[in-house]
Amino acid sequence: MDFPWLEFAGLMLAFGINAVIPGADFAMVLRQSIAHDRRAALFTSAGIATSILVHGSYTLLGVGVIVGQSLLVFNILKWVGAAYLVWLAISALRSPPPKPPEEVDLAAARRGDFAAFALGFLTNLLNPKAVLFFLALFTSLVSAHTGGDIKVFYVACMSLMLFAWFALVSIFFTTPSVRQGFFRFGRWFNRVTGITFILLAVRVALAQQH
Repeated sequence: MDFPWLEFAGLMLAFGINAVIPGADFAMVLRQSIAHDRRAALFTSAGIATSILVHGSYTLLGVGVIVGQSLLVFNILKWVGAAYLVWLAISALRSPPPKPPEEVDLAAARRGDFAAFALGFLTNLLNPKAVLFFLALFTSLVSAHTGGDIKVFYVACMSLMLFAWFALVSIFFTTPSVRQGFFRFGRWFNRVTGITFILLAVRVALAQQH
């Protein structure tokens, strides 16, 4: 069977458009870039990209249909995701002002690689909208006749695309001139990011199953 290039292009375009729309993932990578460093932001980006593999896997296995049709499961995921975002908001509001690069403890930053990865992974994994988005993508844009190996390839490409996007975001926001601009805000940076996470938590809490 020939590779369905048109289907692949449509799927990647739809996913790419959704990926660049600012949300919890973007807010998390931005915070990691400013409050920590490029290494932390890249590990967070890798965590976000890895969670896409989880979303894609259960969608292909049919579990996504269960979540999409079960109000109880959807609400559990929704409230866990909202609670996680509130926890991120409280952590941001209680954090000290971000420090310039020369004041960052590089050894401590390296010890936090797994924590940075986990932050990104959980931020995307606990988003109930991601569950429904993946289900909608594969039911509307992918033919039932498309082979399982090709669908796995689609999911892998999505993960790589998302990592590439957030890697670029990480690189941009960790350039010295951009970081210095954020450092001038001092504690206001933490307050703004904290409020952003709270607003995102409210949006998740108000999400409806369709």
